[in-house]
Amino acid sequence: MRIPNHIGIIPDGNRRWALLNNLTKDKGYEHGINPGLEVFKLCQKENIKELTFYGFTIDNTKRPSEQKLAFIQACIDSVMLLTKEDCEILVIGNTESSAFPKALIPFTTRKKFGNGGIKVNFLIHYGWEWDLNLLKESKSSNKHILPYIHSEDISRIDLIIRWGGRRRLSGFLPIQSVYSDFYVIDTYWPDFTSTDFYNALDWYNEQDVTLGG
Repeated sequence: MRIPNHIGIIPDGNRRWALLNNLTKDKGYEHGINPGLEVFKLCQKENIKELTFYGFTIDNTKRPSEQKLAFIQACIDSVMLLTKEDCEILVIGNTESSAFPKALIPFTTRKKFGNGGIKVNFLIHYGWEWDLNLLKESKSSNKHILPYIHSEDISRIDLIIRWGGRRRLSGFLPIQSVYSDFYVIDTYWPDFTSTDFYNALDWYNEQDVTLGG
């Protein structure tokens, strides 16, 4: 079976799940923490080399305050949970913004935990325009091609899995996703099961990956 080296996770549907379960929208995020750990352990079992979680984005700051705070806290808790595992963690996001959680500043350079292992990336207060330096470029009179992207330490993604039924990338790592296969799951992220993961791997195994060749 052909296994992807790098999997991207878009864990969508937390708010919709909360409403279906008679909770307020902000309560959905905390139920998305354990599924992240489960995905990590499955990737560990299947010898996946790199895993990227799409967390809080710059666009998410438009949400009501209680949702925004709950989302950021869930991201912090998710990172801290994986510090107890064998992995290497990197958080990518706009640290110059007041919305970036200060508790995660130490993780903006890659840190090894336990015996090391899978590279685990978290996109937190991330935006694709920020990543590509387009925000800085647009404010400058000196137009030029900048020599780097903020997410340069993240490798090309082989498989992106999105929960919640939406058929879009929502600004997820545009450079690394250039040749990604994209698998959508209609159920919401808090209802994650291992079957979701293995169905995605089975589907990926059937794809004809030529990278344009």
